[in-house]
Order: sequence, then C-alpha cells, then structure tokens
Amino acid sequence: MSSSRSEVSARLSLALVGPEQTLVPLTASLSYCCADPYAVRVAFNVCTDEPVEWIFARDLLTAALDSREGIGDVQAWPSAASCDPAAGKAQEGVAAGHSILNIAISSPFGQAQFELSAGAMAEFLRRTYEVVPAGQESGYLNFDAELAELLSQA
Repeated sequence: MSSSRSEVSARLSLALVGPEQTLVPLTASLSYCCADPYAVRVAFNVCTDEPVEWIFARDLLTAALDSREGIGDVQAWPSAASCDPAAGKAQEGVAAGHSILNIAISSPFGQAQFELSAGAMAEFLRRTYEVVPAGQESGYLNFDAELAELLSQA
C-alpha cells in the first residue's frame, strides 16, 4: 500500500464468485485521489491484457462495511464468512463484525460478484479519510476545471 498527501493506493487480493459459489482468486488495484474526492477507482485484474476499471462512490463502500448498499449496477454488502464453504474460517481483519465485503457489479456486457477482506477495505478507506475527511469533499473539487471539461465535451 502506498500513500501521498493527495493520493492513496493499494493492491488487494479478492475472489471472483463463480458458478456454484466457487472462488477464483484475483487481485485488484485500488486508487483514491483528492482531485476526485468522492470516487474510489478499482482496477480488477481479470486475466486480460488490460484490467477492468470500475469507479465506486467512497461513501457506498464505507457504508457497505456495515449494511447492504447500492442499487442498480453496483451493490455491496458485508458477510461474516465466504460464500464458498471450502474457504474455511472467516478471514482476519474484521470490520464492524464482518470479515467479508461482497461487491456485485453489472453492465450490458455481463455481471460479476467479488469477495474481499472487509478489514483490508476498511484500512484502505481509513487512509482515504486521512487525505480528505468525510464531509469536506467539496472543498477539494476544482469547479472551474470541471466546468471547462464539461463544456469542452459539448
């Protein structure tokens, strides 16, 4: 894991939940930057030339450590143990009484569900809140730059 005054990054192990609840081990690169203070970027390394990148709301991931969150294309929720009974005991690093964070995503190209350590995600998110405290995100936005970007696309 690395961090600077304005960025936080981490590489986490996770598992793709496959048919019949089998788990396929993968890694993901997480990144957070104060220039985009509401977003966490996750690049899933799924055995292709390029990782598949999704952008998640930081507050959704934070809330999902305690309860089921999200509607539509992104949903996340905690669980006490893996969906794979062969995975054995729950992982260490319990966040809010749960050791697993589940993330389900869907797009017109398909859907996927992932499991990862809730403790590892909680630690990553804690570091993002050191960079940009909760409730202070708007102070890090450059509205002039955002407006110029939007107008250039029109």
